[in-house]
Amino acid sequence: MDTSSVVLGTAVLALLLVVPDRSWRVLRTVVTIAHEGGHAVTALLVGRRLAGMRLHSDTSGVTLSRGRASGPGMVATAFAGYVAPCLLGLGIAALAVTEWFLVPLIVCLVFLVGMLLAIRNVFGFVAIIATGAALVGVTWYVPEQFQQASVSLLAWFLLFGGLRAVSELPRSRRSGRIRDSDADILARLTRVPAMIWIGLFVLVAVGSLVASGALLLVV
Repeated sequence: MDTSSVVLGTAVLALLLVVPDRSWRVLRTVVTIAHEGGHAVTALLVGRRLAGMRLHSDTSGVTLSRGRASGPGMVATAFAGYVAPCLLGLGIAALAVTEWFLVPLIVCLVFLVGMLLAIRNVFGFVAIIATGAALVGVTWYVPEQFQQASVSLLAWFLLFGGLRAVSELPRSRRSGRIRDSDADILARLTRVPAMIWIGLFVLVAVGSLVASGALLLVV
């Protein structure tokens, strides 16, 4: 099977995992891990101190960091969550059709180990261990001819999953399911309306998906 067929096939499979509510409710935790990881990595990059992370069974999560309560560093940290799965998907897509396609999986494993040190609840610990075990399985135990397809599937899943998570945000805010979203935090920090921030999340998600499609399909 040629590379284009594999890429298209994994894109369809990723959609079948992301679109149905039943599978999404289970697998959304993977997107949440990337989301909270984005907050954590950005917080460290801007000089904040990581205070802890939690992942919940309802697929929500929280990352706490210490530092200034306002300013560019806090804005960057708050912004990073919803765009992290999409940008991670783009990064994986950039290498998925090259000889370096396993590199992003190893990098993700390193970050998961780091997240284990910051996790503060049992469900979060189990979720990260399970995700890490899946990555280990692909990296070391999946037959070589299927590894590249698995990496492509992960890229598409993060891209579609990141877009779905962003698209759900306005409805979750209206229903009260999310009382203090990242967009609301950004609105307080910058006085820019939350819907503008959501629009920026959508632009990053769609842009990452389009760019990844070009990288994966134009081979």
